[in-house]
Order: sequence, then C-alpha cells, then structure tokens
Amino acid sequence: MSPETETPLPPWAAAPVLCHPPWKEFLPHVEDPSADPSQQEAKQREAEIRNTILAQVLDQAARARLSNLALVKPDKAKAVENYLIQMARFGQLAGKVSEQGLIEILEKVSQQTEKKTTVKFNRRKVLDSDEEDDY
Repeated sequence: MSPETETPLPPWAAAPVLCHPPWKEFLPHVEDPSADPSQQEAKQREAEIRNTILAQVLDQAARARLSNLALVKPDKAKAVENYLIQMARFGQLAGKVSEQGLIEILEKVSQQTEKKTTVKFNRRKVLDSDEEDDY
C-alpha cells in the first residue's frame, strides 16, 4: 500500500484524550505517588496480613480461583476475602477451603449481594382521537 492510497485517521482517533491518570484504571494496586508514606506502609502491611491469612485458609486451586475473580470483579473478591478472614478469625473453618468450598461461598455471597431489578410501568391515559371516531 503506497502512502498516497492510505486513508488518514479521523481527528478523534489521532490522539486519545485522558480525563484521569491512565495508570489508576489498569494498575489499581499502584498507589498515588503523592500519598503519605506511612499510609502506604500501613496498606502494604494490611495486604500482607490478608494474603497470609488467605494462604493459610485456602488451598492452591481455591486461591487461584479467587485471584481470577479479583481480576474480573474486585469488589466481589474483596467481599469473599473479608468473609473468609472473618470465618478464620472466629475459628469457623475446619482445615483449608477447597475450590468447591470456595464456589459455595461465592454462591452465598452472590445471593446476598444480588441486586433486585424492578420495572414499574406508569401507564397514563392519553386522549386518543381514534377512540372517538364514528365510522
């Protein structure tokens, strides 16, 4: 294809417009560089503690499934992690949770957080000239 026959890009495709820092969307684990270092350390310690507890509570397959879920639905994964950590702290878990056990927990969390969608039709009576016509 010669340069004369190439179609130029439309103006909107030439340069992307960024309204927010692009790294926040793709790298949620990267902290804002202007944040306080002590807060960053506290968050890092908390993450290490969470990971340690989850490593003790989940077997390898369940851990992999939970990390895959965190990539797709981080809020749901965080809720499941909190649930597992709470159960571990209160001694409600006997041994490591298998992948099947994690699936059951995911189903329970899904049922609890399921959003109910309701549609309400508001039908208004509109004067229709067709009803009044006499044939």
